[in-house]
Amino acid sequence: MLTEKIKQINELSKKYRSYTAQTLSEIVKVKSYSGEEKDVIAKLKELCQDAGFDEVYVDGLGNLVGRIGNGPKKLVFDAHIDTVTVGDESQWETPPFSGEITDNLVKGRGSTDQKGGAASMIAAGRMLKELGYDGDFSIYFTFTVMEEDCDGMCWLYLIEEEKLVPDFFISTEPSSCNLYRGHRGRMEMEVTFKGVSCHGSAPERGVNAAYKAAKGAIAIEKLNENLKPDEENFLGKGTIVVSQMKAQGPSQCAVPDTASLYLDRRLTWGETEELAVNQVKEVIEDFEDVKVPYYDKISWKGTKFGQPLYFPTWKIDRNHPLVTSGEKAYKILYDKDVKVDKWTFSTNAVSVCGRYGIPTIGFGPGDENQAHAPNEVNRIEDLVICSAFYASLVYSLEESL
Repeated sequence: MLTEKIKQINELSKKYRSYTAQTLSEIVKVKSYSGEEKDVIAKLKELCQDAGFDEVYVDGLGNLVGRIGNGPKKLVFDAHIDTVTVGDESQWETPPFSGEITDNLVKGRGSTDQKGGAASMIAAGRMLKELGYDGDFSIYFTFTVMEEDCDGMCWLYLIEEEKLVPDFFISTEPSSCNLYRGHRGRMEMEVTFKGVSCHGSAPERGVNAAYKAAKGAIAIEKLNENLKPDEENFLGKGTIVVSQMKAQGPSQCAVPDTASLYLDRRLTWGETEELAVNQVKEVIEDFEDVKVPYYDKISWKGTKFGQPLYFPTWKIDRNHPLVTSGEKAYKILYDKDVKVDKWTFSTNAVSVCGRYGIPTIGFGPGDENQAHAPNEVNRIEDLVICSAFYASLVYSLEESL
């Protein structure tokens, strides 16, 4: 029964190849930087309704939520639909919002990170409706906002404010159609230093905050070298890097009396916010403060919501039913084993699994190295594979529970 159903899905995914590519093209054409997603949310709402979703609505923050089915368990497929900016547009060979379709590719900003997953989700939903799905799941398709600014905050809102608590969660971030079961967490820190200003012609009269920061930057470089991998050696070592340095005084002819370092910290399994902050305090001398900044940008819908810039590490067991159900679905679809691995970058799973412990996997179209790069593209074949996998996973997981 499962094999027959999944083979039906495989054929449907091929039938909808052009539809899925065109869906991605349409949403790539709509610019949607973080906090400016209103127009693409409207377009996605229209596409979900046209695909026959049972319910489609926009939540209080501005996320779009679609539903198929009325089962007691909640299965969620998630794609963030905001993008980073295009950077230096002269580096783009085709306009970044062209949505150009070739025989094998869809081109443009967000085609891989992360609208490709959204397009495959819509196609999967259409297939599930065509197959008349009425099983044990309420299947939610979420098109979430502000991830590029603050990954996972959208799901902090959905869980805490909207009370949408998944039983299982699938991130559709790009994974080259591999099945991912974890990634490192991350956090941001700001270290501040104080000095005493004086005229630049007699620097010995003052205390230079820039020099304190420079010594702190060298200490951070050494701390990074000494960080260790997780015990399982699955997620790899944590990292820390100085991403910004600032120093300021009364004028360009004065010793600076304030300085700061901004730090990007990646957290492997077992590393926490408290541990990471204390490590910085231990290696840097004569600092004023070490703090984790707070994010509270207003969403496109006018809602102010925020969180500290700390995003917990997550992983699930290699033998978890969500992982093995994904492996089974892929094997039936393509008669080969799927690679089980991890992401290098961070996703909304930092909230769903990292903060709340909800079982999570990742499976998405396109390659991670396309994220934030000029000339971003996604393979149409990946879109087809993912649409088939998402619909098949519903039946595979249902059978295993």
